[in-house]
Amino acid sequence: MSAPLPGDAALAARGWPLETAQGRVLLIACGALAREIVALRRANGWTHMDLHCLPADLHLRPERIPDAIEDAVRRRGAGHARIFVVYADCGTGGRLAARCAALGVEMVAGPHCYAFFDGVETFAARGDAEMRAFYLTDFLVRQFDAFVWRPMGLDRHPELRDMLFGQYERLIYLAQTDDPALDSAARDCAARLGLAYERRLTGYGDLGAALAAQA
Repeated sequence: MSAPLPGDAALAARGWPLETAQGRVLLIACGALAREIVALRRANGWTHMDLHCLPADLHLRPERIPDAIEDAVRRRGAGHARIFVVYADCGTGGRLAARCAALGVEMVAGPHCYAFFDGVETFAARGDAEMRAFYLTDFLVRQFDAFVWRPMGLDRHPELRDMLFGQYERLIYLAQTDDPALDSAARDCAARLGLAYERRLTGYGDLGAALAAQA
């Protein structure tokens, strides 16, 4: 079992400088959220928040996320009063939540970034109405080939498209920013997948509130 992350008394016992740690927050985040977190940190003046991002392609192997988080907590935690993991469950089947609990650190609520960008309660309420929707965020629109097209083999075997996406009806672009270029790119992604297109401007959803609670 992993040892819990220390509070102030344990930090002092381990020789970590509290005068440095006091008030500083370490955000350990998915690289797919880097742009949004930097924007929120800048807009709110959260200069006491330090950001460490893990590779976004961990999402292609979600079973590796809990170990990567623990490694980052232990290597980067010194000098911080608190650590906040800016990941949702992200396909780990509860394993990330269990690991964070064992480490004594908090994490973003929700099943995945689509939910917290849309608002976790709002996303859950849509329920059956969007069971046949495929989602993209700003990051995934920018990185569509790297995170969707090529990993699914569609660059080599385009005939797989209907087999992989035949049960979907819509591509819903959950837009963090009002960017016509990204809107156009997302429309192209929908066309490539043979899906109807819908754009929903969510902004940062629950992410801003989650970070504000840590600030």
